[in-house]
Amino acid sequence: MSALIMAFLVYLVVVIAIGCVTSRSAKNQSEFLLGGQRIPGWAITISERASGESAWLLLGLTGAALTVGLGEIWTVIGCVAGIIFLWFFIGERFRRELNRYDAITVPEFMAQRFNDKTNNVRWLASLIIIFFFTFYVAAQMVGAGKILQKTGIITEAWGTMLTPEVWGIVLGAVIVIGYTLIGGFRAVVWTDLLQGLIMIIALVVLPIVGFIELQAQNASVGSALMAVGPEKADWFAGKQGMAAVSLLLGGFAWGLGYMGQPHLLVRFMALPDPDEVPKLRWLAGGWTILAYGGAFAIGLIGLALYGGEFFAGDAEKIMPALATNLLPGWFAGIIISGAVAAMMSTADSQLLVVTSAFSEDITRRIFRKELSPRAQVTLSRVITFLVGGIAFAMALGSRDTVYEMVSYAWSGLGASFGPVILMTLIWRRFACRGALSTMLTGTLVTIIWKQFAALDALVSHRLVAWVAALLVGVIVTLATAKKESD
Repeated sequence: MSALIMAFLVYLVVVIAIGCVTSRSAKNQSEFLLGGQRIPGWAITISERASGESAWLLLGLTGAALTVGLGEIWTVIGCVAGIIFLWFFIGERFRRELNRYDAITVPEFMAQRFNDKTNNVRWLASLIIIFFFTFYVAAQMVGAGKILQKTGIITEAWGTMLTPEVWGIVLGAVIVIGYTLIGGFRAVVWTDLLQGLIMIIALVVLPIVGFIELQAQNASVGSALMAVGPEKADWFAGKQGMAAVSLLLGGFAWGLGYMGQPHLLVRFMALPDPDEVPKLRWLAGGWTILAYGGAFAIGLIGLALYGGEFFAGDAEKIMPALATNLLPGWFAGIIISGAVAAMMSTADSQLLVVTSAFSEDITRRIFRKELSPRAQVTLSRVITFLVGGIAFAMALGSRDTVYEMVSYAWSGLGASFGPVILMTLIWRRFACRGALSTMLTGTLVTIIWKQFAALDALVSHRLVAWVAALLVGVIVTLATAKKESD
């Protein structure tokens, strides 16, 4: 057994052990979905950052940087700005607002905030979460398949019935669904903490090693990019005029989605005290800058070392390829664990949010089925298994890249919930009809705009859907303000 595989197996054993140990505390719905709001803030912070990035950061962004070159910097800036805004402006306000209500899920918080007697807010928010998160979880499983196949952890020797990449999807699905079923939110946070630390090691060490390799070849990133193609060394990827503006806005639009991601908002809900947020935001910001800088550098260094054609089949395999080519086997195993950790830390959080939408918002709040604490946890675990199975089936049939799948789900969730959360915190007049119209617009515009490739190339669906949802929410609120107050 190779050192790489041995290191990876040790990582899996530790993750599964965490799930088993924390399973003892998941005795009721609050424990299963929020950890009873008794988990240390620093652990929740690293968990939020790990679950916020996913395989998209280590595979999608690195692959995009390799494909585009310096022009991918606008995505990096947009994401970092979005995370900083979430932690420095939204987080504390959202956690303090939550103290006014008895809610353990985002749909329930919204329903209570807007005094929704019809359950329309709960229904719509829950269905949006279920729809887009199923795509999101499937993207993480696709990422696992790419990582495990490219690094040789899974090979043709596993059997001829399935390809190595499909075996990777199977293994990733089994692990994530398994420990989420066992331990709930507490298992998710503590495994995310481990995974967040491994991810940051991978994103710091790998660019350094790659840069040293470039120096050994008497090359530089800039000269190597120019040799591949002048557009790779251009901050606007060789585009001019409206095309350059579109590139910039498309990158910035990633940042808008952060305030509307339920699996990130739930981390603020789980904090014991809103006063912790100001102390923790610097930890979140530091992790973010290191992580995004590292992912961007990995893509550029990979392009400089191997050229654009080396990964013409799938640029998203650059990160595991660099790890296996440049690092000792045991250390490569740790770095590869970081890539799988990125997938797992997001997929587990998303499964838990979907589970809460079914078991807490639909079953308990809408249909008013009061179950015993044990029965609620059992129902949540059944739903976790079922949703994980659907995402697994989608992953097997998907032909999209991780970047594309995450962009779609990110846009839908960010545009549906982001403007609602923002206006809830800054505009007291924002009311139920405005929230419903905002969520519906964000969802429909994301789905429809994405179908027109020419329009999406001109202006990203991530930007159009978010802005449209915000405008519709404001207009509907102003138009119906008197009627809602009567």
